[in-house]
This record gives sequence, structure tokens and C-alpha cells, in this order.
Amino acid sequence: MYYGGTNMEIRKATLDDVKDISRIHALSWKSAYKGIVPQAYLDELKGDFWVPAFGIWIKDNVLSVQLISENCNSIGCVAYGKSRDKSLPNWGEIVSIYLLPEYFGKGYGKKLLESALLDLKQSGYQNVYLWVLKENQRARHFYEKNKLQCNKDECICEIMGKKLTDIRYIYSFNNLAK
Repeated sequence: MYYGGTNMEIRKATLDDVKDISRIHALSWKSAYKGIVPQAYLDELKGDFWVPAFGIWIKDNVLSVQLISENCNSIGCVAYGKSRDKSLPNWGEIVSIYLLPEYFGKGYGKKLLESALLDLKQSGYQNVYLWVLKENQRARHFYEKNKLQCNKDECICEIMGKKLTDIRYIYSFNNLAK
């Protein structure tokens, strides 16, 4: 696909892609979560931090991962699959969408979101959710602009002693027909 004067492709990630996926996550975290996640954590975050996890998730088909590339360079990824929340057993979940910081706000995140939602719909899910940090206004605005709704569910996590609140956003394919 040709996008914005460049050659853009979205494809299913393989085990050969886990280093790129992990690097994208780390660089995105360092930019997107500045002022939200403790700076010491972001400073210590290594580019290969997620390699073992994504290696297992992809190998064991726990998550589907798609990579977006521009001119053959990986610039972002989305990871998704069956809900990990036992209270929503028939839901799909988008676990993460990350882009290299220089690609924020250029439409690539929307392409990844649309691709993941289409795949989840084709897999039979009627409803999808994701978690986003409550303080991450940029991400919240992105999801709201793309028709996801905050349902007020919260989950508290802690990084280096700082309590962070994730809030759930939901998307229903049933609402599209109305």
C-alpha cells in the first residue's frame, strides 16, 4: 500500500521480528510515558526488554502481532488476541499499539488499530477492549476519536512505587450497524 508518499505495509509479525517489536515498545514508552511513568524506569528501560515475552506470545499463538513498516523499516506494531480478563471471556483484547515517536500523529496508529479490529472481527469477536493509562491524554484522545468508549473500569498497577491507573476502553462491532 502506498501511504503519504511512502511505501507502507502492515503484515503479521514472526519470531524474526521480536527485536524490532521490543525496540518499538521501548522507544515509544520513553516518549509517550514521559511525566507519567517514573523517569528512572524509562531511563533504565532496555530495547530488548520485551523480546522474551513476544517470543513466547508469537511462538505459542497467545497474541497476534502486526507490524507496520514504511519503506521496509518497522515503525510500529499492534498486539491483540483473546481477552486476558476472565470476567470478559468472549471479548477480544488489544494489548498494545506502539509507534516509534517520530511517527506519532501521522495516521499510522489508526491503520494499526483498524487492521487489528478487522482481524478480531473476522475471528468472531463482537466486542473488544484495551487498557490505557488514565494520565495518557494523547492516547485517550486517539481512542475516542476512533470510536472507542471509556467504560470507567479501572486497574491499578505500580511501577517503581508509583501507582498508575489504567482505564478500560471498549469497542463493539454491534454498534456499527446502528
